[in-house]
Amino acid sequence: MTATDRSPLPAPIVCTHVAPLRDESRRRLAVVLILTAAVMVAEAVGGLLANSLALLADAGHMVADVAALGLALFVGRVAQRPATPERSYGLVRLEILAALVNGAILIVIAAGIAIEAWHRLRAPPAIHGPLVVGVATLGLLTNLVSLRILHRHHDHSLNQRGAYLHVLSDMLGSIGALAAGAIVLLTGWTLADPLLSVAIGLLILQSAWRLVRESADILLEATPAHIPLTTVHDRLVSIVGVSSVHDLHVWTLTSGVVAMSGHLVVRDPGANQRILEAAQERLRGLGIHHMTVQMEREETCE
Repeated sequence: MTATDRSPLPAPIVCTHVAPLRDESRRRLAVVLILTAAVMVAEAVGGLLANSLALLADAGHMVADVAALGLALFVGRVAQRPATPERSYGLVRLEILAALVNGAILIVIAAGIAIEAWHRLRAPPAIHGPLVVGVATLGLLTNLVSLRILHRHHDHSLNQRGAYLHVLSDMLGSIGALAAGAIVLLTGWTLADPLLSVAIGLLILQSAWRLVRESADILLEATPAHIPLTTVHDRLVSIVGVSSVHDLHVWTLTSGVVAMSGHLVVRDPGANQRILEAAQERLRGLGIHHMTVQMEREETCE
């Protein structure tokens, strides 16, 4: 081997079809981040002054919202860095890690709300109804504006959908806090505050669990729920010239990027190119664009 043969390998070219987080989307997230942080401070102060767990629960949820939106902005920028020889796929999976962290934080917040609600159910404190209604109304209006800003891009990636779910569940929390304040104001029934706080916690827990489950499935390279492995197998084995298919795997690399690898037994090597093109065409119909196919005359592994 000559000296020139020992030169460093170039960075690999990876065709992942990742949808980039555009500047417009980042600006939208930044605006929502500012709005959410402002309402978080208002609800925390209002909750302490009014002695309302519903407001404090919603403010606590907004802490996670601020973290989620900030993480989405950071990850969206860093994940666009090009691939390197050390990281052949770049940092595209950072958004999945961010979604998992956001989901875990939400679960902790929901548990904290439930514990505090239990204490307040045993000894209900006095609550300032008008202040709760006023602050909760402000939070609700701000959440509606934020949802409108994010809705256009909420299905862009799991990371962005996590941020969208944070704001959506926070809007529901604001509705719960508003309802609690209205009930206390009209009837004086202070138990409405901790009871509706539990409802807010359950809503948070539901969205958090879904986010954690989907993130964990991607990190564990589970087969995407919308692409049955049997369907992929049947489409490949039905190609003329393919005797059998084995060692087949389908997984999600990151949001919107589904990958597949498999072995195709092809008795006639002269048909390899035709079969490869047919396989690409059939799997594109399932949303699989990143494929690695090994052609062989007979099975080379069990």
